[in-house]
Amino acid sequence: MTHARLRRARAALAALAACLLPLAAPAAPATAAGSAVTGPAVHAEADGPPPLSDGFGLTQVGAATGSATNFVVTVTTPQVAGPHTIRILLPADYAAHPDRRYPVLYFLHGASDNPSDPALAYPALTAAQSMITVIPDGGLRGWYTDWLDQNTAAGAQNWETFHLNQVLPFVDANLRTRTDRAHRAVGGLSMGGFGALHYAQDRPDLFGQVLTMSGANDLSTAEMVIRGAVVATLTNVGTVLCGPSDGRPCGLDFGPTVSSDAIFGSPYPVFNADWRWNAADPASRLGLLADTGIAVYTGNGNNNPADMEFWAEGTAKRVKDRLDALGLAYRYVDYGNGAGWGTDCHGGHTPGCWAQDLADYVPRLEAAFAAAP
Repeated sequence: MTHARLRRARAALAALAACLLPLAAPAAPATAAGSAVTGPAVHAEADGPPPLSDGFGLTQVGAATGSATNFVVTVTTPQVAGPHTIRILLPADYAAHPDRRYPVLYFLHGASDNPSDPALAYPALTAAQSMITVIPDGGLRGWYTDWLDQNTAAGAQNWETFHLNQVLPFVDANLRTRTDRAHRAVGGLSMGGFGALHYAQDRPDLFGQVLTMSGANDLSTAEMVIRGAVVATLTNVGTVLCGPSDGRPCGLDFGPTVSSDAIFGSPYPVFNADWRWNAADPASRLGLLADTGIAVYTGNGNNNPADMEFWAEGTAKRVKDRLDALGLAYRYVDYGNGAGWGTDCHGGHTPGCWAQDLADYVPRLEAAFAAAP
């Protein structure tokens, strides 16, 4: 391929991906009851968040905000530049049973989102009666991995180290958790769906259950649009589509612009230059989940290629085919255009569908936790 053709291919791929973003951010934050939220996070109650101690490289900034069972802490770490929020959801009876320990779901958000957004506390998560949910910051485009290039304008970007070597033991040290893999799950949506599979595959010793919802499940050359979406978040190519500012940040601006090679090296399949992308591809590493409970949810984007869910369904189908070939058990839900899948799902890459995914999944996860020895 000539340099000119390669440049054109790069531009076209990034532009296409930009049209498919944003990947995950809810259009309008909502409380568990569905009412609009326009102000800051919920103010702390009199019996507010439990005190947490610094450790494992994490230093808390300011006081936690929120209630005793739904609160946000802000931390700093040398592993990732900037302050980072972590939302923690505790069962309603957590304080009433000081001798009880609880399983944990680590729930990973999508691109352009942040755990400070109360909408990420989906109703099914806040209603859970027997488990803790932790929603750590994954950055606007951190992609749940330690970046290859740590010397970009974005600063340190060791997201996997931050989550698995710092947040996880920080939570275990401060809360009454069950610490064996059978009582720990990782799940996520969109970018976080990739992150969930990536973490479960890299550390099967930590997670006994994995969930991917509308996930970026395939980074191989079979799904170059997904690669293009990742590249678009790095290069901010989509900002040309934002138009005049109305005072709000552009949803296609993911922070300091960095190289397309920053995370996994070159994404372009020329002379095997993209080998790190292939090595990180979740769809090709599913054999590592042989002893893990697996759940995959997707819609079809109403068969519209302009909807990111159209492409997410393609990756979900490839995951299903690979799991079948490996003979692994899993739960697979393709709700198509969303008909009958909750009251606010129309098959797209939207929170209304993810809320119903979780309504279906969380009781199953709690049952699996309860059945684990």
